[in-house]
Amino acid sequence: MIRLLTTRAPRPSNISAVHQKINSFVCSSLCGFSAQAANQTQQNPSSINRPSSHFDSHMYGALLQRCVQNDDPISAMGLHCKILKRGNCLDLFATNILLNVYVKAELLSEAETLFDEMPERNTISFVTLVQGYAQCLHFSEALGLFTRLHREGHELNPFVFTSILKVLVSMECAELGWNLHACIYKLGHESNAFIGTALIDAYSVCGCVDFAREVFDGIRCKDMVTWTGMVACYAENHFFQEALEAFSQMRLVGFKPNNFTFAGVFKACIGLEALDIAKGIHGCVLKTRYEYDLYVGVALLELYTKCGDTGSVQQIFEEIPKTDVIPWSFMISRFAQSDQSEKAVNLFCRMRQSFVVPNQYSFASALQACATLEDLDLGKQMHSLVLKVRLDADVFVSNALMDVYAKCGRIEDSLELFEKSLNRNDVSWNTMIVGYVNCGDAEKALSLFLEMLENRVQATEVTYSSVLCASAGLTALELGTQIHSLTLKTNYAENSVVHNALIDMYSKCGRISDARLVFDMMNERDEVSWNTMISGYSMCGLGMEALKIFQMMQDRGHKPNTLTFVGVLSACSNSGLLDEGQAYFSSMLQEYGIEPCIEHYSCMVWLLGRSGHLYKALKLIEEIPFKPSVMVWRALLGACVIHKNVELGRMSAQRILEMEPEDDATHVLLSNMYATARRWDNVTAIRQSMKKKGMKKKPGLSWIENQGRVHYFSAGDTSHPDMKVINGILEWLNVRTRRAGFVPDCNAVLLDVDTKEKERLLWVHSERFALAFALYRTSSGSQIRIIKNLRICVDCHAAMKLISKIVQRDIIIRDMNRFHDFHDGICSCGDYW
Repeated sequence: MIRLLTTRAPRPSNISAVHQKINSFVCSSLCGFSAQAANQTQQNPSSINRPSSHFDSHMYGALLQRCVQNDDPISAMGLHCKILKRGNCLDLFATNILLNVYVKAELLSEAETLFDEMPERNTISFVTLVQGYAQCLHFSEALGLFTRLHREGHELNPFVFTSILKVLVSMECAELGWNLHACIYKLGHESNAFIGTALIDAYSVCGCVDFAREVFDGIRCKDMVTWTGMVACYAENHFFQEALEAFSQMRLVGFKPNNFTFAGVFKACIGLEALDIAKGIHGCVLKTRYEYDLYVGVALLELYTKCGDTGSVQQIFEEIPKTDVIPWSFMISRFAQSDQSEKAVNLFCRMRQSFVVPNQYSFASALQACATLEDLDLGKQMHSLVLKVRLDADVFVSNALMDVYAKCGRIEDSLELFEKSLNRNDVSWNTMIVGYVNCGDAEKALSLFLEMLENRVQATEVTYSSVLCASAGLTALELGTQIHSLTLKTNYAENSVVHNALIDMYSKCGRISDARLVFDMMNERDEVSWNTMISGYSMCGLGMEALKIFQMMQDRGHKPNTLTFVGVLSACSNSGLLDEGQAYFSSMLQEYGIEPCIEHYSCMVWLLGRSGHLYKALKLIEEIPFKPSVMVWRALLGACVIHKNVELGRMSAQRILEMEPEDDATHVLLSNMYATARRWDNVTAIRQSMKKKGMKKKPGLSWIENQGRVHYFSAGDTSHPDMKVINGILEWLNVRTRRAGFVPDCNAVLLDVDTKEKERLLWVHSERFALAFALYRTSSGSQIRIIKNLRICVDCHAAMKLISKIVQRDIIIRDMNRFHDFHDGICSCGDYW
């Protein structure tokens, strides 16, 4: 017994102090009870003849009742010890009181022992222990005890039914209330308000609103709790109009609403977007002084948040009591979800200063804000606090921590938390998959997706959209198609988020016709759908098709946004549509009120520069109302390389290197430009500078997917196991193209070597290796798809056009900028890239 005392309460400095406390409590209580008993004896001398055991039981029952009132389980346990020493003289009434003490103190094992040792039990004994089991979340034991109560023939009174209905609701098995309802009906309790309210709650949880109404109508004497239950039932199940009507009827019959009634009515007002009605009910709240109630206060916060009235939200929050964590969690959550992350973090700190202990929801929201801000230091501090309050095992908190580390570039720490987590859910898996996609490790993301399916975790729209994004990043068409097949077997086949990801995947894999098919099959399209389709056409060099989609978007009533114009201007620049591009750029601010950002200026600089208007492009850069970024100067440098304008190109490169001195791509472009102009001294100087800085030119790399495996090829590499066959096919292609009149463009080789060496180097470019491998390994007539990490050179572009005609195969090459679809001697880019 002493062990229980020391484990359930703070350890006293001296064990005897506990005994002393119990003895003093018992002695003082006995003295008081003895005096009371003496007075009763004087008034009623016949009481002297009562058995002493009855007297002891009555006395101890009163003392135990006092322990219940004082919420003092320690003293009750001391009394139990004395009772046992005296031979357990408690009657059923007193034993039930002691059982209640143990249940309220959550001493479930002691309660079970006492229950099992009771010589006799009644309905109250069973109900008390059922409530104890429910309180400790031991629901199956509670149901077993109810069955035993029924089997032993004890009375099934309202307390039994309400207790077991609450257990079913807590178990999320409220639909089993059907069986109890039948029993209640047979016993004639259907009109009891106490039982009826519990039934309404059970039917509300499982969405059976009509049955809840039937129960409500069958209750003879409805009280305010019954009306509140019905209002809440309607509100929770989105019968908002009916909730307001029930509230009005309740007022008409004379009942005054309480805090729970108001909370339900405000929920209905939010659902109906009935702000005027809500304000009227708010006035009623002020009259009844419920504005300081926690539930009403949170309902008001939600109401005015949904209405966008931030001033009222702040005022209500400042006025309501904030000793509970719920209003703090609500406000932190709303700030975090409305892109006001700094406010969320500040409010979390203020909550800590108010000595309110955060719960799992406030931590999850505050960590979400940290993730959005990418504030690793603050995230670490919160992680330490989570460990102190022992909430690290909570799935909401652990998922939020994974997200913080992933968005702060610490994906290894996220993985460590994920692997240690014992309570993973679909959000846990999604957080890791999205994290790997965002950090560029698409293969790991797809590996996790397969592991998720093996663990029989149900994928969601976030899962499918993320893995489709990963497939698009790898241009893994075969895998993307398989994921598409998976979505068709689920409820997400018609989901707009998944459809948008499918459009993006097919576009980035060069299957623009399949992307358009998915787009046309969509029942509802949002801005993302239109923007993705426009960008897809732009990437494939189909500028006019992109502009048709843009016009269709406006005809269907969708307003273009910033990203829409990035796609439109990109389509114009990729297709050389100079007049159209300039017109759309001018219309952004004039017609749509959209201020051009750096991406729009970059598209326009490339469009003007690629069209040969280099100095117009420079003038546009000078007119940018903010500091031009590296992206803009890179666009101009690329155009200067194409048009061989060395001086302007050198100036552009200088601007880039001022901002990013270690940018290797700029050094390479500048070197290529000097090489094109045959300024070999400058080429040598740049290469020596790169070598001194430890920079290397990115090697040309091409890859192709075949039978679920990706094959990589680099320029001049001979390590592939099929290299003998590949070289043989390349030699055959060289002969066939020369017979067809192909003349190599040696200007594409930016090295100071003789012509024969230049011609040899052109035939060992990585995309030609990949092409020869595809001709050898893939079936005749099938489409060939090659991915390249650099811009395709002029000679390879011309060769691919001719080869597509010779071998009668469609060849799709995706370089660093766009797709080239070679078909029967023609490229989809129209030789403009």
